[in-house]
Amino acid sequence: MRVVIAPDSFKGSVTASRAAAILRLGWLDVRPDDEVVSLPLADGGEGTLDARAAASPGSRLMSTDVDGPTGPADAPWLLLPDGTAVVELASACGLPLWPAPDPFGAHTFALGQVLLAAATHPEVERVVVALGGSASTDGGTGALSALGAQFLLANGDRMPWGASALGSLSRVDQSGLVPPPKGGVEILSDVDATLLGPLGAAGQFGPQKGATPAVVAALEAGLAHLAEILGGDPDQAGAGAAGGTAYGLATLWGATMTPGSARIADLVGLPAALDTADVVIAGEGRLDAQSFRGKVVGRVSELARDKGVRLLACVGMADPEAAARLDGYVALADLAGSTQDAMARPEHWLREAGRHLARSS
Repeated sequence: MRVVIAPDSFKGSVTASRAAAILRLGWLDVRPDDEVVSLPLADGGEGTLDARAAASPGSRLMSTDVDGPTGPADAPWLLLPDGTAVVELASACGLPLWPAPDPFGAHTFALGQVLLAAATHPEVERVVVALGGSASTDGGTGALSALGAQFLLANGDRMPWGASALGSLSRVDQSGLVPPPKGGVEILSDVDATLLGPLGAAGQFGPQKGATPAVVAALEAGLAHLAEILGGDPDQAGAGAAGGTAYGLATLWGATMTPGSARIADLVGLPAALDTADVVIAGEGRLDAQSFRGKVVGRVSELARDKGVRLLACVGMADPEAAARLDGYVALADLAGSTQDAMARPEHWLREAGRHLARSS
């Protein structure tokens, strides 16, 4: 049997490459004669740099000083041999980097500092920015501020970073905005959400970032006001990625949007690998309805269906309705008996999950 293991990271727990390696060991414990290939993936969130580096021999890991969520920090980015810079929001100002959820105060300024370093690097010809795992709902205003745009209040003061004053924004001075590199900017989005509405940046993802219903309503109003001032296309699929950062970068920096999971799956060769596979194993921390809307599990599911490959999954936790769309799955929390133990010993339970999936095949 030929098996392809293609997980996303288990956020805050295990990287995609490590998860794939351990699942592979578990499978081979039970079925040592099978051919098992590891192809770790990402969707534009945490792990995108690792996935791109693995698919691009000769790439160089770079570092930039940023004003991180807890103070000065180093944020990595990737320089590919063809002059493409890959920047990952999660590594600069992602949700796990904040000491506590702060839906009004969290911002994307550190992302903009990395984008500035990449865009002005002499070897960079284009920028790919991976948007996923954000803590903020600032419409990308923090990132654009670091790139030189000025978001001004009625009295001429600069708007503070974050979402708290979006509703008071008066005008935007773009005269100092650093231009994008000549090859342009591509966004890898981990979701297909629009900027506004119940399934938008605030409505769908605000609660995950600590927003109460009242705060979600305020965030929504702030983003709507931002859209009135900037224009652009707030209804574009993916515009709501990273708290509307995709919308901001598309509107003021001319960035184009691409589903991150599909692009990275192509780069690592997943479609070709499934041509000769019998089973593919997807994976992520939580399986739910969102998993099939721009996430890794959704992309692997589409390819498996198209190529007639059996689809299994290893996840941290699973919603039963979402799990019904798979041919089989195992949840680490179920194996461990608790979410706490699953997160405390992820590698132990991943190997056991690999054995479980192999025994059921």
